[in-house]
Amino acid sequence: MTSRKATELIHHPYVPPPGFAAPQVGVYKASTVIFPSVAALRARDWRTKSGYTYGLHGTPTTFQLEERIATLEGGKHCLLVPSGLASIACVNLALLRAGDEVLLPDNVYGPSKAMAEGELTHWGITHQLYDPMDPGDLQRKLSDRTKLVWVEAPGSVTMEFPPLAHLVQLCRQRGITTALDNTWGAGLAFNGFDLGTGARSTTGSGADIVVHALTKYPSGGGDVLMGSVVTRDDRLHEQIKLSHMRLGWGVGANDVEAVLRSLPSLVARYRAQDTSARQLAGWLRGRPEVAQVLHPALPGSPGHEHWQALCGDDGLAAGLFSIVLHERYPSARVDAFCEALALFKLGYSWGGPVSLVVPYDVHAMRPAGRWPHRGMLVRLSIGLEETDALRADLEQALRTLG
Repeated sequence: MTSRKATELIHHPYVPPPGFAAPQVGVYKASTVIFPSVAALRARDWRTKSGYTYGLHGTPTTFQLEERIATLEGGKHCLLVPSGLASIACVNLALLRAGDEVLLPDNVYGPSKAMAEGELTHWGITHQLYDPMDPGDLQRKLSDRTKLVWVEAPGSVTMEFPPLAHLVQLCRQRGITTALDNTWGAGLAFNGFDLGTGARSTTGSGADIVVHALTKYPSGGGDVLMGSVVTRDDRLHEQIKLSHMRLGWGVGANDVEAVLRSLPSLVARYRAQDTSARQLAGWLRGRPEVAQVLHPALPGSPGHEHWQALCGDDGLAAGLFSIVLHERYPSARVDAFCEALALFKLGYSWGGPVSLVVPYDVHAMRPAGRWPHRGMLVRLSIGLEETDALRADLEQALRTLG
């Protein structure tokens, strides 16, 4: 009686009726994809999104997120990878070969620099750091060996906002591919593919590739690791996608679902965290313990004029900024200040609901002579707590500095 139950359960003929609609996208989990015929198995092309071939090459769930992220970034094609760092690796591995050189801003996301120093060097790919605030420095370092230039706005720790359009233009004049890390902008502060002035876009004036750590604002919960690579050019997309396939990059369906659920609130969350961050940054500028506040939207912050030209006077600026404490406070007291915070938690990343704090020794991170401050830097990621509560937390912790 029970001998056929296993087979019947696996091969049950029932198929749910079509037409089910709900606010959230359905979650499809698959490694194996079933084909209706041998002809279909042989005919389907995973590169075109015209059908399904294998879980790594996409499901209805991942296709939905890819299309929405492409729209968010103002691009045409999107690939998903397991983390923001993986999106950088995906671009590097697809475009660089032994003998090539890649240029990185000297305030680049730290793991990107570590990748260049480690894996890329091992594979015969050289790199140089350039000053992103000085287009002339980039221009002097471009050569026939330069095949890729990374740009980032702002620097993820020191928060300088570079003249993005100028940097990209210099590379375009030499036929060199540019890739932008747009995690801070989240596709909202500006369009990485169309870098205009006065918040006006200029078609084709931006980067060739835009990567994004979806771990941050698109996820919004501090519980998902994912990245994206967005392009407009069909040929460039196919080059990266083929490498993506060969490397076996894949993302979990439940993680994709989590990001899809968070995307509808992205704009509201980003604006709320931006507003709170500006209020706190403005308040901290008046504190005697603080030597400088580094926030692109504040006058006097490095590159403020570039942020203003690109994003506009009333533009967006995320919920992330840094403060430089007076040099009279040694690192041990700065660490104690961070530990005295109650609502701000010690932890990397940003864009989630919980406010975070991390102290940095910038002198150990930057080329000699490129960091003008002697005091310790503390980066603050503003979450979704009430601004007044965060201000009170900062105030009580600052008192511990004496």
